[in-house]
Amino acid sequence: MPLRGLTSTAADARRSGNRVVHLGIIAIVLILTLAAIFLFLSLPDANAFNARVERIFVENDALTAKGDIKLLEILALSGTAFAETLTSYRMVIFVLLVFATALLVAALVFLVMLITLNRRIAQIERSGIQVSSLLISREEKTVYLNNMGFKLTDAAMETLSVLAEARMDDDVMSGAEIEAVISGRSAIDCEEAAGATRIKRLRDTLGNQLVSELLVKNIARRGYMLAIDKDVIKVI
Repeated sequence: MPLRGLTSTAADARRSGNRVVHLGIIAIVLILTLAAIFLFLSLPDANAFNARVERIFVENDALTAKGDIKLLEILALSGTAFAETLTSYRMVIFVLLVFATALLVAALVFLVMLITLNRRIAQIERSGIQVSSLLISREEKTVYLNNMGFKLTDAAMETLSVLAEARMDDDVMSGAEIEAVISGRSAIDCEEAAGATRIKRLRDTLGNQLVSELLVKNIARRGYMLAIDKDVIKVI
């Protein structure tokens, strides 16, 4: 898969993941807000008990005995305690709803991160070697690809440097243009085949070392073997 295709696919997956996260957070907050409103509206009024006791006082003028008055006072105190308890319950319910919202949002974010990571890993597996870093050292005549060093000839180093500079500028160069930059001549005076030959030599030099590093392993005094897990090999 081309690098530009991988980049666009990863960007699309990232944007899609962000949309899912935003919509999920909005949905979670909305659902829990509606649940909180319904729950708080369903709870009885904290002063309902006191109102009932007061109504008993008003509607029963015959309750004048000390025992009756004492009983009504106890009921009033119980109503006050009930109101305070219900208020504390409301606060506890509110705190629990806040924690539930935070946990659900965190779970959604982690879920989307895992899905995005799995997609990214699948893309890397399909694309083969994924280049995460490229360091060109002219002094050492070495290119470090994903922290793996590969020696290059002067010509291959020049070709790779030109391609790297063009890639940083998002430019596509023809063989004649590559030859012109390296040789210092005009692109009109250079042949396409000359640049193509440089590219072929770079591929051969770097490709052979990549195969030696990643695929074919040289075991000293014994021979050669593939540097891969035997379970992934299939012959059809």
